[in-house]
This record gives sequence, structure tokens and C-alpha cells, in this order.
Amino acid sequence: MELRVIFDEKHKAFWNMALDESLLMHLKDAGPTLRLYGWNPTAVSIGYFQSLEEEVNVERAKEMGVDLVRRITGGGAVYHKWELTYSIVLPPPPGKVLDSYKLIEKGLIEAFKDLGIEAKYSGINDIEVNGKKISGNAQTRKYGGLLQHGTILIDVDIEEMFSLLKVPREKLKDKIIKSVKDRVTSLSALGIDMEFQELQKIVAEGFKKALDADLYEEDLNREIINKAKDLEVHKYATKEWLYRR
Repeated sequence: MELRVIFDEKHKAFWNMALDESLLMHLKDAGPTLRLYGWNPTAVSIGYFQSLEEEVNVERAKEMGVDLVRRITGGGAVYHKWELTYSIVLPPPPGKVLDSYKLIEKGLIEAFKDLGIEAKYSGINDIEVNGKKISGNAQTRKYGGLLQHGTILIDVDIEEMFSLLKVPREKLKDKIIKSVKDRVTSLSALGIDMEFQELQKIVAEGFKKALDADLYEEDLNREIINKAKDLEVHKYATKEWLYRR
């Protein structure tokens, strides 16, 4: 398959989600696309089915200048700071949803291999290294296509994350933080330090191997950009979308 790759920069949360949805909407005309990007400012994204007020300390986020956004993909709340995020839009491959997760996540596993890291699938949508989670992934299918998001943790500050994300019982927060510290890792924790742009290229090569794809770079057309701008303003930046559940 031919796969456009976008080595993007770090953007605001509303734009990141709007552009990903626009790419999905234009899949039929524009073809499969892999986008590799970051977040600036720091953000928390919640899954499509989640309640913002149940998952996030909104006041704390405002104090810290953290963006809040709802994804169209499922999954849980994610704190986006020191990470590389990918999105990929494809025609839904044959087989079960679980098979498509594993096919796409193989791109990350191949990238980790190039970094000298042995990674493996964990459950439906996680990837782990040495028994610890380093990547989470989420998917949606609409407009006749598939969109999957995922992250690679470059570094992580668990205490800061849980100052923003709510836990079911506040008095258990210290125990939960300790548990997450024991279950999560990052490239930094594994002794890997590299430039963001270099990591983007390694991840792109991982997807090339996993999907047997021919990668090419191409500027996005005006139609995709204009639709993303419309979605950014009239969907993702609205309280109606953010607080819809």
C-alpha cells in the first residue's frame, strides 16, 4: 500500500483532533495517512465515551494552562506531555477489530525493535516493555474508514498526571500513583534519549515494515486543511463537544 506520512510539529489539542478527523473524512479521496505529532501546550484528551468532569480536574487544568479535548476514538483519559503521538487512517482491514489493532500496533513494535527494545502486545490496545506499559492505543471506525491513535511515552511524571486526572477514591491516590509507577515505563526510563524528529522517522520506518507500505511525503490539500479548521472551531473547541457526556 502507499502511505502518506506527515512529520508534523507540536500543536494545540483542538487542531490535533480536528486534523485527524479531517484526514479520516477524506480517506477515500486522499488515501491512507500516517501522522506523527506532539502537543503544545500540554493537554489531556478524554475518550469519546467519557465524562470530562468525572475524569479530569478541570480547575487544576486551567491553573496549569493544560488544554482539554474530547477524542472521537474510545479509550481512557490521556495526559499528553512528553510523548510522540501517531494517528493513522486506513480502509478497515479484513478480519476482527482486534486483528486491526495488532496490525497497526506492529508498526510501534517494529520501531521499538529498531531502538533495541523488545516490546509486545498487552491486552487489546496496549504495548509493554519488560512488563510495563509504554504505549496506549484507541480506534474508531466511521466515514467508511478507520482512525487509530496511539502514543509512545518519551518520559512521564506520574504525580503531575494524577494532579489532573481524577481517581475513583481520593484517599487511595498515593497507592494508585505507586501502582502506576510500577506499571508504566518510558524511553527515558529505558535509557533512550533522542530528538523528537529522529523518533518520528524511526516510527515511520516501523509502520513501513509492519504494513509493507511505500511511504511518501505530500502537502495536505486545501480541502483537508479547511475542513480541519472548521472542525477545530465548530466542534473540538466547543463546550457542547467537550461536555457532551
